[in-house]
Amino acid sequence: MTDPILSGRAFAFGDDISTDHIAPGRFFHLRSNLPELAKHVLEDARTDFAGELSPGDFVVAGKNFGLGSSREHAPRIIRMAGVGAVLAQSFARIFFRNAINVGLPVVMVDTTGIQEGDRIEVDLAAGVVRDVTRGFELTFPALPEVMRKILEDGGLVDHIKRHGTIAV
Repeated sequence: MTDPILSGRAFAFGDDISTDHIAPGRFFHLRSNLPELAKHVLEDARTDFAGELSPGDFVVAGKNFGLGSSREHAPRIIRMAGVGAVLAQSFARIFFRNAINVGLPVVMVDTTGIQEGDRIEVDLAAGVVRDVTRGFELTFPALPEVMRKILEDGGLVDHIKRHGTIAV
């Protein structure tokens, strides 16, 4: 398996970004129209986020990203909006698992040195984040191969369709 190096700009968020920030409740009626809901991703944390995002860019956050209700829509619309990965100091457990299951890479790493607009690269297999703008590297425990394979296949459902089981 060849793991790509993810590359994009950093969009900085703080601590305690909840699933309500990610998928605002006032758009609940769009839950059956995920492409439309994705246009409002993280709108309650940063009103202009979806409009500024380019495919492959990163959400970079502090502690406890994805807390709150266990809506699978939250990581799914982040991925649908074009985010390459979410980097945070810590994640709500259910959000982390839902993210992998829908094919959204999530990396737990000390994000304090990464600033808004920095160009960064993420190597999931090596467990390395490179801040190209500021010239430093951060390490994190590399995602297990099975998780990387699920991500590569586009999420758990597509992975099982392709392999008939959870394959390594």
